[in-house]
Amino acid sequence: MTYAQELNNALKDAFESDERVYLVGQDILDPYGGAFKVSAGLSTRFPGRVITTRISEAGITGLGTGMAIRGLKPVVEIMFGDFITLCADQIVTNIAKFRAMYNGQVRVPIVIRTPMGGGRGYGPTHSQCLEKMFLGIPGLRVVAPSLFHDAGALLRRCILEEEDPVLFIEHKTLYPKSVIRQSDHQLIVTERQGPDGYPVVQFDNFTEGRADVVMITYGGSSQLAEQVLRRYCDEEIRVSCYLPSLISATDVDVYGDAVKTAGRVIVLEEGTKSFGWGAEVAARIHERFSGALVRPVKRIAAADAIIPASRELERDVLPDVRDLQESIEEILL
Repeated sequence: MTYAQELNNALKDAFESDERVYLVGQDILDPYGGAFKVSAGLSTRFPGRVITTRISEAGITGLGTGMAIRGLKPVVEIMFGDFITLCADQIVTNIAKFRAMYNGQVRVPIVIRTPMGGGRGYGPTHSQCLEKMFLGIPGLRVVAPSLFHDAGALLRRCILEEEDPVLFIEHKTLYPKSVIRQSDHQLIVTERQGPDGYPVVQFDNFTEGRADVVMITYGGSSQLAEQVLRRYCDEEIRVSCYLPSLISATDVDVYGDAVKTAGRVIVLEEGTKSFGWGAEVAARIHERFSGALVRPVKRIAAADAIIPASRELERDVLPDVRDLQESIEEILL
């Protein structure tokens, strides 16, 4: 099962479970089925409930907002996450605030799905990680599953159970990859309950003793973490990696025991380093567990630069395995 297939199955399940579920977006009708094929087969199977639109992200989101207010459960697909800025007014000024503005009398159960991230050579306007622009917005949840999460279960939960708006981040390099949810001879995979009941996945490259380093990351960056943990199995460097699925939460207690025993923490993200998710996580860890830290929390992220169109130059901007390895070895000195 690939990441994209899991999301596609989740959409089908949601459509079958609740007739109020609709999908709205550009080029999502069969036979095309969306730019990354997550919507494939839905318009054939559920005619009338998959609505293709013109190119207007603000209009798409506005339509979805009205549908949600009227009691439906719309899923809005924004073709590339770079275009989420065109929806910002609808998201920040309207859907995130309506519940509070109208004293709970208005609910906006909308899920906005969008692919983020680079690694495909799509250039400066189709390769960004802009989710950090929406973190810290009261009333909005931002969810970003990795290959280690049950992404389908998370999407179904957001569509069918959440009564408030969700921005659902799907890293585009994950779509063709197989899901990873079972332990193997190198990685021990476990899941624990995180903030608001959203799962936090932990995977370790050791079975005995304590971690030398704790790593915290999310979404597509989990691929880098996985590669590095497997490499360090032979070198006996023990690393525990934590992957929250709800990245708009700020509770770091779920990492507390590991941070206290290791004393060394690395925060990894693909977005630009300044003013990002990693900075917030690092600050919270320092506030909560500063006495247990042997070294300051180390942050790894993309350079504060425009992503180039050249794939070779893109690799120089985005974090990679070498950056992560160097950081781990540096923090262990």
